[in-house]
Amino acid sequence: MTERTGARRGLLGPRHAGHTVPTDHLGALSLPVGDDGVIIGNDAEGRPQLIGFHRPVPYDVTLIGGLWTAQVLALRAAGTGARVAVETGRVQAWTTLAQAAGAGLECVSLYDVGRVPPTGATVGSPVVVIRDCGMRPPRGRVISSPWQSVLTLLPYLSPVAPRLMRSSALVGIQRVSPDEAKQIGRILGLAPAESEALPTLADGVTLWVAGRDHHWVMTSATDAETGLLGTARRMD
Repeated sequence: MTERTGARRGLLGPRHAGHTVPTDHLGALSLPVGDDGVIIGNDAEGRPQLIGFHRPVPYDVTLIGGLWTAQVLALRAAGTGARVAVETGRVQAWTTLAQAAGAGLECVSLYDVGRVPPTGATVGSPVVVIRDCGMRPPRGRVISSPWQSVLTLLPYLSPVAPRLMRSSALVGIQRVSPDEAKQIGRILGLAPAESEALPTLADGVTLWVAGRDHHWVMTSATDAETGLLGTARRMD
């Protein structure tokens, strides 16, 4: 899948073969950051799908799903050379990941809610901010900007979810209740079959929506990721 010129699209097809790196080696990497993006899994035809986090324009992603998927994305973003800032009310759930991903380097930094400092993101040092702030993430100074993308994790369809989904370039939906699926379908303009499938999704499966582009993606962990995070799960 390729990105349409002039459109805000989230999923990119790879321009070269991907690479798998053990989690405990991430801190030793010194990689140029290209525009291929972060591999998030394979689509229904087995094609790799990527999120292009590193952009010269503000870029927002909303994920209604589980912590496991957000943490896999954090590890893989760090593996591309990005700095990852995690704003969270459950630091203990992220501490092991931050220590393992860094391997002595601070490529994943943890902050209490509302305490993320200016990151100084640049083309040579892009930043991905992951907001794990519960059902109602507060509005604050953590906003997307050139070379700083923001992914907001929501465990369920919260009162702020409609606003976030409408303002995001990319939205990911994992398993939700039938009532939530109907609401999400209306907000995102999903086909009836897509909405009906959302309550039945297996762990690790996400419907990624970027405008008119809709892709079902299965995220499979590497051995190193499984050792650190466990198997795919929707509930935490």
